[in-house]
Amino acid sequence: MLRVEEVSAAYGAVRALHGVSLTVDAGEVVTLIGANGAGKSTCLKVVTGLLPALQGRVLWDGDDLARVPAHARVGRGLAMSPEGRQVFSRMTVLENLHMGAYSRKAEASDYERAYRLFPRLKEREAQLAGTLSGGEQQMLAIARALMSRPRLLILDEPSLGLAPLVVRQIFDIVRTLQREGLGVLLVEQNARQALAVADRGYVFETGRVVLSGPASELAGNAAVQTAYLGL
Repeated sequence: MLRVEEVSAAYGAVRALHGVSLTVDAGEVVTLIGANGAGKSTCLKVVTGLLPALQGRVLWDGDDLARVPAHARVGRGLAMSPEGRQVFSRMTVLENLHMGAYSRKAEASDYERAYRLFPRLKEREAQLAGTLSGGEQQMLAIARALMSRPRLLILDEPSLGLAPLVVRQIFDIVRTLQREGLGVLLVEQNARQALAVADRGYVFETGRVVLSGPASELAGNAAVQTAYLGL
């Protein structure tokens, strides 16, 4: 479904990615783990069109996305819940969901799905998003992304700053979405949680992929355990 081939990217003169390659198949959860500044979020920005690749290709269903702008990639089936949530704080929960469906005509079933996955949002439907708790804002950011009916949901640090109970709820939702057939590309500092929910993973260091494989094998890798799992 998604194939990143030898992608390099930079912020000005600073190279952030060096020949990164990865794949995500339909209905698969793939996680990118690594230290802060390793290039994980930069990789997501290249995939979603927020940052151009200097070299390499991003292929979606075999088509090169180089000339496809970020907003058009949403229409093709990619949607992102960004780091820091970035909800529209002066809009209500319902208005944020409307915005998530800007690329297509939303149906009642889309809102029903959002509220089924996140019942708290139904209770807060008329509340300004900026007044929600951090966990509720994260739920809204994910629900907003789902309103475009993506085939691949991209999550950037969904557990950042959240209480452990809320983190468990978020990862339970990831499992539910996979059971429904949705692919997920996940960047997450909590490597233990990420590897527990993922099918496969890629380990980033200084803008490069240094390890990859089934999540269970990465979780059992001594180097990964020492560096990222605290074992």
